[in-house]
Amino acid sequence: MMSFHDTPESSSRSVRSRHIRNNAPAGLGLIEWLTGDECHALDEASLVSGLGRRLQALGLPVDRLSLHLTTLHPEFVGRTFAWAPGEPIEIHDREHASRLAFANTPLLKAQGMREPLIVGPGESPHGPWQHIDIFAERKLVQLLIAPLCNADGPISTAVFATRRPGGFSVLEQDLIERIVPALRNACELRVLRQCELSLLDTYIGPMTASRILAGHIRRGDIESIKAALLLCDLRGFTELSNQLPGTTVIGLLNSYFEKAVPAITREGGEVLKFMGDAVLAFFPNIDAARACDAALVAAKTILAEIETFAYEGIRIKVGIALHYGEVRYGNVGSGSRMDFTLIGPDVNIVSRIQGICSESGKELLMSGSFRENACLHDAISIGPQKLKGLKETLELYAMAG
Repeated sequence: MMSFHDTPESSSRSVRSRHIRNNAPAGLGLIEWLTGDECHALDEASLVSGLGRRLQALGLPVDRLSLHLTTLHPEFVGRTFAWAPGEPIEIHDREHASRLAFANTPLLKAQGMREPLIVGPGESPHGPWQHIDIFAERKLVQLLIAPLCNADGPISTAVFATRRPGGFSVLEQDLIERIVPALRNACELRVLRQCELSLLDTYIGPMTASRILAGHIRRGDIESIKAALLLCDLRGFTELSNQLPGTTVIGLLNSYFEKAVPAITREGGEVLKFMGDAVLAFFPNIDAARACDAALVAAKTILAEIETFAYEGIRIKVGIALHYGEVRYGNVGSGSRMDFTLIGPDVNIVSRIQGICSESGKELLMSGSFRENACLHDAISIGPQKLKGLKETLELYAMAG
């Protein structure tokens, strides 16, 4: 790692070497802690708190310590953890748009250069920093900014700040410089964990993600589960996609999914797939009534949201199919390319109910098994329906009113 010091080459190397030698025991103690089992078990907030307290115990005038951990997430560019003596840990989720607040600041400059920076309170060629939320109104006089450069992937940052006039001494800068590689490794492990979890949750859902992380990744590793199934389909999407510009179609789809997905996940459901303009979700629960109640609440919420929804003046309608049954849940695929999915007759049934939903113009239809488990005795039968691929007819129900 590059040094924090801007000391000219002509300065006495022996003085700096003596500083490092005299400070070696303290630096080694912190390095051992950062690489040891105790630190390994800590979350990010406890890591920054433990490091801040230990630096102060060694006599360093650290009045603000922050970790700016970059991650891979569709909504957030990263998360900030900030410590100060005697204060609770501050945690800030940084949305992608928040990068504007950090533009032209030493933090992004250090990340871009992949080199440490020292900045004071006055004007700096590296840009201002006093406006950043975790540093504002704290009378800090110096920041030591250390980029935490991994072998690949996003670069995070550690910032050591002090209020002491004159800032950190050369000896103190040496100690911080010595521990930064161990801190980088500790942070990289946590960033990788978070990236792993956020990417799995984003692309396959939390329940499926937990199964993968538990080791259920072999082809044919499938279990039978009982679940309420929900299939929500956008009406007339083919016509819309043929009439509208592509960017408008994508914007419309994303805005529609923004209404449907939170309604599902809030009730404990998991979105299994986006099938073009349709959303397939399941609500697993050992209690059939609770699973069906959750799916019904989600369906009603979606319908209520869509009632007032418009994207660039475009109004839409949806149809929702509900069913309760037993499905096979797990891995299918070929070789090293796998997919977690639901298969079985009951998945086919909810898809066919959705077809009847579209043909009849009904907003919501449910099977008899869903009606029974949800105790919807006032649901209105629309009669036995012939479902494609099924020999027997299936009686379907609409909500009363």
